[in-house]
Amino acid sequence: MDFLLAGAVFLGAMLLCVFRDWALYWALALALALFFAVGLRRGHTAKALAKMAWSKMPATLIVLRIIFLIGLLTGLWRSCGTIAFFIWYGVRAISPRLFVLLAFLLSALLSYALGTSFGVTSTAGVVLMALARSGGVDPAVAAGAILSGVYFGDRGAPTSSCASLVAALTETELYGNVKRMHRTALLPYLICLAAYAFLSLRHPVSAADETLLRALAERFDLSAWVVLPAAIMLVLPLLHVPIWIAMSLSGAVSAAVGILLQGMGVWEALRVCLLGFAPEGVLASVLSGGGLVSMLTVFLMLPLASMMSGILEGTGALNAAQERIDALSARIGLLPATALLSILCSMVLCNQTIVVIMLYQLMGRVYRSRGASNEEFAMDIANSGVTIAGLVPWCIACAVPLSMLGVGVGALPYAVLLYAIPICYLFTKRKFYPKGEPS
Repeated sequence: MDFLLAGAVFLGAMLLCVFRDWALYWALALALALFFAVGLRRGHTAKALAKMAWSKMPATLIVLRIIFLIGLLTGLWRSCGTIAFFIWYGVRAISPRLFVLLAFLLSALLSYALGTSFGVTSTAGVVLMALARSGGVDPAVAAGAILSGVYFGDRGAPTSSCASLVAALTETELYGNVKRMHRTALLPYLICLAAYAFLSLRHPVSAADETLLRALAERFDLSAWVVLPAAIMLVLPLLHVPIWIAMSLSGAVSAAVGILLQGMGVWEALRVCLLGFAPEGVLASVLSGGGLVSMLTVFLMLPLASMMSGILEGTGALNAAQERIDALSARIGLLPATALLSILCSMVLCNQTIVVIMLYQLMGRVYRSRGASNEEFAMDIANSGVTIAGLVPWCIACAVPLSMLGVGVGALPYAVLLYAIPICYLFTKRKFYPKGEPS
């Protein structure tokens, strides 16, 4: 009961932060303190609780490295002319009445090729958002289409770490899972195509702003060299180079291009890395942002969420709910129970990877006792927890992309794929696993 009360206070604090537009890490810091206090009250020592909290940090530090590089990259791409290049040519090449649809398709294609939602959001996503803002497209609509696209690959690409994690936990074959994810995503994908085609017509790119284009040409040298940072991010992951190496090289080349081609000083490049790019005049509304400061909230949220989940797991707080989960599954079915648990875990644990692990730990015995196959279990996780985590504003899977795209929770209603997949699968699962649930 102590943990339930602390969890209720945490969720209330998170909702308050979302509605008041306060930094989410304050609610996470409060929750960490509350769960630590409950652990002490239940007889755990401070040293033991600290060890539990730290148990998740090694994996978290790896993600923090990526977040750090994303902050650098988003500032440097703006300052070296990479994003300006794509805006200059993009407003001429992209069909004005198909922009939102093309943003979804391009994001989906790149995320499937690279297997990373963060990597695509921080590069192609930032470019597409700059195009949207320069063309007068509602940023929330554009960001929603991009979110749908990047999670298409994050969920179902063979190169996705999330897909590999689901396969490893459920002891299923990765490429078999990928094929099944394609089949279960077909209807949601068609819905997305229709939705974004409609939204494209409702939110077309306006006629090119000649003042903006002239300012870009005057401020930047838009030769082919400025495309090199983007080419590095596209090509190296396809060659199986680790994403952090590709991002590091892209950042180094961006800085070199900015200094050698755009006339930036070394200190100015360092300032852009830290504080982001801040052009003046008409370019300010399109190119401002990036830098480490833009990722500060996420940088603080991630370790706090990690330490909190370590305490919850180490004290067995979530495992205590096993009997209730069993009863819930018997009453409403395996998939609905998994989806509800996904929502709860995403709201409390704030990390997509940890959500997947907790679903496996809490639901594995239930699936086995009900005679469900490992393949069905894997699909239920992929079609619930993996996408639902992207809809919880304070979950890292949602907060990081929104932060990189420079939008708020208003983009979530337009992230059609993230809720179309669990909803469609809920109504069509029997087609894929007719014996998976009792009648």
